[in-house]
Order: sequence, then structure tokens, then C-alpha cells
Amino acid sequence: MTENYRKRRLVLVVILFVIMIVVLVINIPKQNIVNAPVEGDKNQTASSPAISALEKLVIKGRAPKTGYDRAKFGNGWVSVNGCDTRNIILHRDLKDAKVDYECNVTSGVLNDPYTGKIINFIRGANTSSAVQIDHVVALSDAWQKGAQQFTAEKRARLANDPLELLAVDGPANNQKSDGDAATWLPPNKSFRCEYVARQIAVKLNYGLWVTRAEHDAMSDILGKCPNQLLPTP
Repeated sequence: MTENYRKRRLVLVVILFVIMIVVLVINIPKQNIVNAPVEGDKNQTASSPAISALEKLVIKGRAPKTGYDRAKFGNGWVSVNGCDTRNIILHRDLKDAKVDYECNVTSGVLNDPYTGKIINFIRGANTSSAVQIDHVVALSDAWQKGAQQFTAEKRARLANDPLELLAVDGPANNQKSDGDAATWLPPNKSFRCEYVARQIAVKLNYGLWVTRAEHDAMSDILGKCPNQLLPTP
């Protein structure tokens, strides 16, 4: 076998090998390429339910707080079948909740979402404030982002909507005050995605807007949990 023959044979083998590789690549199912997860792919984040809902919110500047009053959102908690909203939420969020004949939650255990602490709740003049009912979208924040244009009935509905309410650690709630996502987030980092998603759900349901800083803060949080769902009303 001559040297030239061996070279031609080697070239032919290489050409056949290249052809086989090309055929294999062409016949890879397209869906495997399209659906392959890409680390850090922003398109994946953009398709998550919470991010998609965030992008539906109008971005505007904060309106003046002028005229805000808690009473503009109703005269305290409303009552449903003899039970007021505060006790309804306590009963929903506390484990082993005990209720008296007047529909007051007298005791229970809260796994506080804001701090991650376990709080043993006991109803009483000096103990009830350990657990407070937080308006996830602070009412004054809502006032400055669209709620001042609501009817009184719609504002009262917002203030008593279970989607808008969480039983939480009292001191943490006081620290939050009327902050939005750009100025306050729960110390418990594992709850931040759910917290922001709940704010988005409330604002979407009621037609409230967000500021640019608030939008960007929410987007940053949700970027760490691309599959975050919205809580159901």
C-alpha cells in the first residue's frame, strides 16, 4: 500500500466522520435546544407569574400624602357574621388558634413571616400587640399611589381584604410603618419573594401604581425566585 493511498484513505475517513457529525447535529430535536435551561437567562425570569404581573403595573411618581387619614379607609375593622377582620386573620394565620364565644382569638402560635420568630400569642391589654395585622401595602402608600381616587367603599374593601392582610410580629410591623418595597423589606429574607408578590397582587387587583424605585426593588427580589407565584385573592 503506497503512501499516497494511505493519505487518501485517511482523508476519506475524516470526511465521512465530519458528515456524520453534521447529520447528528441537524437531527437533534429542536425542543431540546429551545427549552434547555440557561443560567441567568433573563427571559426565564420575565416569564414568571409574579414578574409578569409586576410589568402590568403602571410606574408613576408618588402623589402627595395630603389628606391622608386612616379613617378614609373605613372605621376600623369590618365585621362578618359577628367576627371582625382582625380576628378572622388571626384565626387564619395562627396555629392552634383558640376562639371565645365573642369570636375573639384568645391564643395561638404565630410562625412570623417577617422575622422568622415563633410568637406565642395571648389576647390581653398588655400582650395583644405582640401580633399585629399588617396591611401588606401600607394604607398611606396606597393613598399616594391611587387610592385617594377610590370611593370610600373601595378603600374600606382594600383595608379589609384578606389578600392585603397578614398577622405579623408587632415590632417589625411598627418598623415597616408606611414603607414600600424600596424602603422596607422583611428581615426574614426567605419571605421576601412571597412578600413582594403579595404586594404586586394587591396593587394589580386594585389598580394601584408603583414608583420606579419600588418597581426596581421588586424586580431585584423576584430575580432571585424566578418561579414565584402570585397569592390567590
